[in-house]
Amino acid sequence: MSTTWLPCGTYHQNYVHDHAWWQTKFIKAKMILLLIILFVIIPLVADSYGLSILNLVGYTILGAIGVQLLIGFCGQITLGHAAFIAVGAYTSTLLILEFPWPKILMDWGLAYPISILIAAIVSGAWSVLFGLPCARVKGFYLILTTMAAQFITVDFIITGYVSQIGGRGQAFSLPPGTIKIGPWVIDSDLKVYFVMLVLVIVCVIGVLNLIRSRVGRAWIAIRDNDISAEVMGINVIKYKLLAFYVAGFIGGVAGAFWISNLAAISPEHFPWFWSLWLVGVILIGGVGSIHGTIFGSVFMVVVMEMLQLAVIPLADIYPKLLVDFLFIKEAVFGLAICVFMIFEPNGLAYRWWQMKNYFNLWPFSY
Repeated sequence: MSTTWLPCGTYHQNYVHDHAWWQTKFIKAKMILLLIILFVIIPLVADSYGLSILNLVGYTILGAIGVQLLIGFCGQITLGHAAFIAVGAYTSTLLILEFPWPKILMDWGLAYPISILIAAIVSGAWSVLFGLPCARVKGFYLILTTMAAQFITVDFIITGYVSQIGGRGQAFSLPPGTIKIGPWVIDSDLKVYFVMLVLVIVCVIGVLNLIRSRVGRAWIAIRDNDISAEVMGINVIKYKLLAFYVAGFIGGVAGAFWISNLAAISPEHFPWFWSLWLVGVILIGGVGSIHGTIFGSVFMVVVMEMLQLAVIPLADIYPKLLVDFLFIKEAVFGLAICVFMIFEPNGLAYRWWQMKNYFNLWPFSY
C-alpha cells in the first residue's frame, strides 16, 4: 500500500529519511518560500530603517548561537560572551587596517572574508583559554570565570592596549570602502543584510549539524549529567573545551560581521550588559533550541525598537525619558525575563512547537 497518504502521519523508511533536513514536500515548499522572502521580497520592500533592524536581529542571532550552544546544549553557563565577539571584531579590524595584504588579495576583495575566518579562529582559541577552568569548576564558579573573560578582555586588554595601536585613541575608524567582498563594497544596509543572511544561515546549519552528530550527543549528555556521561566513556573535558571553541568561533564571526555595519569600532560596543542580554535572548526564546535563539533575537530587538518608538513622542512632554532610555530599556529587559520565567518558562520555541503540532495533528490535535 502506498505510504504517501496515511492517516497517522509521515512514515520514515530509513535512518537517512528520519534525519533529513526537509522530510516532506510541504516542508521543502515552506523553506523555499522562506528563502524567497528573505532574499527577494524583503530587499525589495524594506527601507533602510527596516534593514538596519534586520541586521541587528542577525547580529543578535550570531551572538546568541554561541551562548545557546554553551548553556542550552552543553550546560556551561557563560556571562562573558561579549568578550569573544569583541575579539573577533578587533581581530578582523586590525587585519583589514594594519596587515600588509598582498596586492592581489586586496584587488580581489578577499581581505575581509579571510579576516572573518581568522577572527573566528582567534576568538575560538581565546574562548578555550577561559574555558579551561571548566575542567575543575561548574555552576556559580564557572559564571565568575566567564565574567572575568569579559573584564580582562574588553576592559583591560582591548581598552588599555589594543585600542591604542596606531595612535588612534579609543576608536578605529572604518571609512566607506574599507569592507569589501570580491568586487562589492559593503557600504549600505542592503549589502550588510545579504552578508548577514549568508553568515546566519551558514552558522545555523553548522551548529544544527553538530548537534545532530556524535559531538552534539556528547554535549547533551554532559548537560544532563556530566558524571554519567564520563562513566559512559565521554571525555567530558575535551567536549566542554570543544563547546567553548565552537561558541567562541561563532562569536568571532559575529564580531567580524558587525564591523561591516559600523563607521568606527570602540570597546563601548561590547559592554558586559551585551553578554547578559544574549543570555536573556535564549531564556526568552527557549533554552536548548536553535529556533529559540532566532525567536528570542527577533522578540528582543523588535520589542526594544517599539519601546524606543513609543518613548520618542513622549519626550516632548517628558524630555528626561530620552536621557533615561537606557535605564528604561534595562528595566523592560528584566521585566520581560521575569514574565517569561513565570508564564512561559520553556520560551517561545516551545510555543512554536505546540502550534506546529496542533496544525500537523489536526483534526486530532487534542
